[in-house]
Amino acid sequence: MPTVLITGATDGLGLQVARDLAGEGWTVLLHGRSRERGEAALAQVPGARLYLADLASLDEVRRLADDVLAHEDRLDVLCNNAGLGSGSRDATRRESADGLELLFAVNYLAHFLLTMRLLDLLRRSAPARIVNVASAGQQALDFDDPQLERGWSGARAYCQSKLAQIMFTLSLAERLSDDEVSVTALHPATFMHTKMVLESQGRSLNTVATGARATERLIADPALLGVTGRYFNGTAEARADAQAYDAQARAQLWELSESLTS
Repeated sequence: MPTVLITGATDGLGLQVARDLAGEGWTVLLHGRSRERGEAALAQVPGARLYLADLASLDEVRRLADDVLAHEDRLDVLCNNAGLGSGSRDATRRESADGLELLFAVNYLAHFLLTMRLLDLLRRSAPARIVNVASAGQQALDFDDPQLERGWSGARAYCQSKLAQIMFTLSLAERLSDDEVSVTALHPATFMHTKMVLESQGRSLNTVATGARATERLIADPALLGVTGRYFNGTAEARADAQAYDAQARAQLWELSESLTS
């Protein structure tokens, strides 16, 4: 059966997707930050294996990738799901272990690095898929201030990090066009009932199960085999922010990402 690595799989959307796929016979690799929460998730996902890393540290992201490469023979799907929300209204700017704006570091840059380090394993497992869990909340990146050292807000930081995921999706799809590794991104559902949404919005509009169905479609639907470089809102293909289709902006983001991850 196929193998999937899901980041941020100890609660919320990631855990729901992990439970669903394990129930269908998939081999599920759970990523989490906390061993306690990771082991609690393992109890809910039959046959899963746990990998621990704090995505706020690029060194830990590298170690996560190395651990997966050392212990797994194949990887059919990488689902980049882990993320931080915009936080409460009184949230303040924070930095990662590497001195980077925290939401950009965790939501986007950690997954850029993880994906690039696992790419050869995905290629060897082809046909393979990369699914980036983004958001309909998007805002163009300011390349003069990508770390938002001026004018930070939780909403702006979150929306820029999610657009960065989509820009990465389109750029990587172009680079992998001949490798049988597809790359898609999606907004799973609006205001799902998760801790992240409740913290920032105080209410939910959709169930986690709704978002999980949309995510699992990109992970596993045979009809989407080979579909790449696309962004979906739920189960419908959609248009992202205009900057996602700006080739120069995407090239700038790729160069910045390579520079920051060395």
